[in-house]
Amino acid sequence: MNLKQQAGERAVTFVEDGMVVGLGTGSTAYYAIRKLGELVRQGMEIKGVCTSEQTRDQAREYGIPVVDIEDAGCIDLTIDGADEVDPDGQGIKGGGGALLFEKIVASNSRQNIWVVEKRKLVQQLGTFPLPVEIIPFGHRNLLRKMADKNWHPVLRKKGNEIYATDGHHYIVDLYLNSIPDPRQLDSALKHLPGVVEHGLFLDTVNKVVAAGTDKVEIISFR
Repeated sequence: MNLKQQAGERAVTFVEDGMVVGLGTGSTAYYAIRKLGELVRQGMEIKGVCTSEQTRDQAREYGIPVVDIEDAGCIDLTIDGADEVDPDGQGIKGGGGALLFEKIVASNSRQNIWVVEKRKLVQQLGTFPLPVEIIPFGHRNLLRKMADKNWHPVLRKKGNEIYATDGHHYIVDLYLNSIPDPRQLDSALKHLPGVVEHGLFLDTVNKVVAAGTDKVEIISFR
């Protein structure tokens, strides 16, 4: 069993019968979805709220009943991956391109669990490029403004085409190397017209399930 599978399946132990569960996007969250599908086949009753079309397809493949976020009410627990997590439980997410929907689902969840390999635990955020979701209109001008701030923006592409999110937006990856003050950057990004959302997830996670070669660790935050 690889580390991603260990983390994903361990997180599923926090899911209880009757819950509405937010289903994250990405290669580690996939293993949680697959395990939940196994439990559903064994008789567990849950409903899933998906953070991407990819996740919706996976949930349906594994037999998890899916409900739209508008009809779900409060989500009991969301299991999702993360690209980096610092010692305060602040994180970068969005490497899989679903950061906007992930943040909406997380903000409507009573509890949020992130599943990661232990190497994703860092002392300071920023080595992983920070994804920023933007609208297509005026995006070249926005990239120039980001470059003027020395944020080193790169418009994400898929092959030769500009990558488009499920919400029909673009993603810019900021190669910052370090983020000494995540809250300051959060504020600066929110004040740029054209920015829809960014991949800094601040004060969001309650538990991180981190799988290492020796053990799976549960780290509790807020």
